Amino acid sequence: MLHSFLVLLFGLGLTAARLSSETEIDVDEGRDWDIVDINEEAGLDLLEGDIKLEEPLTRNIIIGDKYRWPTTVPYYLEESLEMNAKGVILKAFDQYRLKTCIDFKPWKGEENYISVFNGSGCFSSVGNQRVGKQQLSIGSNCDRLGTVEHEFLHALGFWHEQSRADRDDYVDIMWDKIKPDKKNNFKKHDDTVSTALGVPYDYGSVMHYGKMYFSIGSEPTIVTKIPQFTDVIGQRMGFSATDLTKLNRLYNCTSSSTFVDSCDFEEDNICGTIQGPGTAKWERRSSVRGGPKTDFTNMGQCQGKGYFMHFSTSSAKPGHQAFLESRWLYPNPGVQCLQFFLYSTAAADDVLNIWVREYDQANADGKLKLFKSISGGVKGSWELHNVDLNVTKKARVVFEGVKGKRPSKGGFSLDDINLSSTKCPQHIWHIRNIKGQMAKTPPGKKLFSPRFPSPAGYSFQVGVYLNGKSSNPDYMALYFYLTSGPNDKKLKWPCPWQMATMALMDQQSDIRQQMNMHRMITTDPNKKSSDGKRILTRV
Repeated sequence: MLHSFLVLLFGLGLTAARLSSETEIDVDEGRDWDIVDINEEAGLDLLEGDIKLEEPLTRNIIIGDKYRWPTTVPYYLEESLEMNAKGVILKAFDQYRLKTCIDFKPWKGEENYISVFNGSGCFSSVGNQRVGKQQLSIGSNCDRLGTVEHEFLHALGFWHEQSRADRDDYVDIMWDKIKPDKKNNFKKHDDTVSTALGVPYDYGSVMHYGKMYFSIGSEPTIVTKIPQFTDVIGQRMGFSATDLTKLNRLYNCTSSSTFVDSCDFEEDNICGTIQGPGTAKWERRSSVRGGPKTDFTNMGQCQGKGYFMHFSTSSAKPGHQAFLESRWLYPNPGVQCLQFFLYSTAAADDVLNIWVREYDQANADGKLKLFKSISGGVKGSWELHNVDLNVTKKARVVFEGVKGKRPSKGGFSLDDINLSSTKCPQHIWHIRNIKGQMAKTPPGKKLFSPRFPSPAGYSFQVGVYLNGKSSNPDYMALYFYLTSGPNDKKLKWPCPWQMATMALMDQQSDIRQQMNMHRMITTDPNKKSSDGKRILTRV
């Protein structure tokens, strides 16, 4: 769902790259690299563009159990891989863990494993071929999250979506527009060979061809029977909901590896949350006088839906507390990320505390540990918050609202809570009124984020061309910049071998369904531009 603002999430082991205040370097060369383009330029002639055949095509890949991997897949990252590709692959593994029961672990002598290398393009075999070392290539320009997820889905047993036996019900193949020597790539797989696992055809699958694949000119080779999906097919942001359903069915997944809980308060049981002991209560509301007028999940667009939890500091007395506690949760021991949206119309001295109540034999009623306190104040909008947790036992997440001494006309409202055994993004940049911003921003004009610190102490900034650069309008462009900061004299220059991850956030309420647009870059201190200057320098 498109909301009225844009959210950019930053996870940084690194800062980013720019040549000078006048020069910007496109790490993707200003192109939207896709798998087929990369492989054709590399001169590869693979089945369906990116499938390496280990044995005859008639093998029953998806249907046959022998071609499945164990749910924990051994892998090896070869030295030939570019540094950034390694980071993207590890990020893709995190997405598999969050959204499915599939996990990946470094190879330790298992008979069959996936060996990832830098070949001339992006390609994989389909399914576990049981050949011992099974190669999967992530070559130059293949280091996009959706591309890596695509190739590993092949390895896990997936063919392309448009090769399904029932595809002619949903798309038309324009045979006269296809390069003559590539027509075999558009053959269907009989349903005795491959199965759709009872899942409807998915135009949004990360495994679907794009509309222009193998075209002899400027006209599409695939036309969707529902026109609205013409520009959807071929997306490489990441897994669609249907991709996940199919993968979870194929591997009999009943839960994911790192997902813990999600709640949008749409159900009457409010996700099993309870009122803790306190002198005030949280209430399930669809609107509040003074704001918010709607929940965050639906933004008032769905009749009969749109709920959130609200603690009124306007009706509470000074010192009153209200506790909203999650059900019992069992996260993986270690690091967790708590994510939620908060709408504050509370007084400045009202406080929202985020606690965790952990249980063990010595603390049968649970022991509270405070992780974050958020002061009140009227914000006038839903704000995304991330809180790093460190839970090792059975626990509840506790939101405590505390009324201060000052008069209040509102309170605290919570919506779209997610908990996962993952690391939180380190910075958030909200771009308000994105529709209005795009309407008034011409191509070539840039919007700058605040300056942010990285964990290593570098200072960086992000610039976004909302409507593209003058040379490439209508394609949003994002740039990282190293900036001067307070720690510059203590740091190593030029910022060596660090990685930055930026995500344009999909605001689905359940983190497992989010299709965030990720871009990752790694700083190479030796890389130079065409004029011989170092790319990495401070602005």
